[in-house]
Amino acid sequence: MNQFKILSYITAYEDEQAVNSCLSAIKNQSIPITNIFIVDNSSNQSITRSTQDTLIIEHHPENLGVSGGLNIALKWAIKHNYDFIWTFDQDSLPTTNCLEILLGVYQKLSADNYQIGIIAPTPMDTKTQEVVQGAVFDRYYFIGCEHQEDLELYECDAPITSGSLINLAATKTIFFPRADLFIDGVDIDYGMRLKKQGFHNIIVTQAIMYHNFGKPIQIKLFNQERYIQKYSALRHYYICRNHTYLETRYAQGCYRLISLLWRTKYMVYTIFWISLYDAEGKFVKIWACLLGTYHGLIGKLGKLWR
Repeated sequence: MNQFKILSYITAYEDEQAVNSCLSAIKNQSIPITNIFIVDNSSNQSITRSTQDTLIIEHHPENLGVSGGLNIALKWAIKHNYDFIWTFDQDSLPTTNCLEILLGVYQKLSADNYQIGIIAPTPMDTKTQEVVQGAVFDRYYFIGCEHQEDLELYECDAPITSGSLINLAATKTIFFPRADLFIDGVDIDYGMRLKKQGFHNIIVTQAIMYHNFGKPIQIKLFNQERYIQKYSALRHYYICRNHTYLETRYAQGCYRLISLLWRTKYMVYTIFWISLYDAEGKFVKIWACLLGTYHGLIGKLGKLWR
């Protein structure tokens, strides 16, 4: 069935066990992968290859983040004439038939001249068993794209990076992912640019990938149980910064002011949850939210949080 040349890609960082589990899941696909490319951002390289392995590994102890690693892998894939790159975070596990389903849907849609930028599986949070939603942009902010399990597929503006099967013919028509975003929001910006170029980004409901999405903690407030994510200060900084930057730039006209107010509300809301439920490094995390929001507003990007 597989008539395509596919490169799989993993961003690795300080977790050899997670990377090896992801590698096993990729190698066990019902359709074989041509090669697997890894950018290892760990301080000490822990991922190795055998002489007969399909792995290509680049070690970057300076830590290029998700965006920097993805740039390297995309350029390598295009240089070596691949058709697709299948991108992963190290803590994701696609089911055995995941790629087969994605390619089957791609071939069916392509026959109808439906131009695909990204085709992605349904990511399931291994801890909460909830669907990790893709993103859509609504006037002044990004919201989760409601999962539509009764459909074979549905469109969104941007699936999450992990599990995305990116059409390299589409990639050649736009700029590469922004390296100055480092982590968080990289997928949103890239998906949006593909969509603006006229490509469709879709999620396939029957293609499943299990994904560790943060560190959710269950709380009870006003007799209702809910999950909130417990992030490091670094993640809070980049989430606040990059989403503030992207939303205030994608918003048009009067919605730019509304976007500013929304990002302020998000920052206050996040600080509230940190104050109530996250005692570890509380004040550093609050400062990360404040600084990240400010840097996003003034457009100060790059790898800034140490």
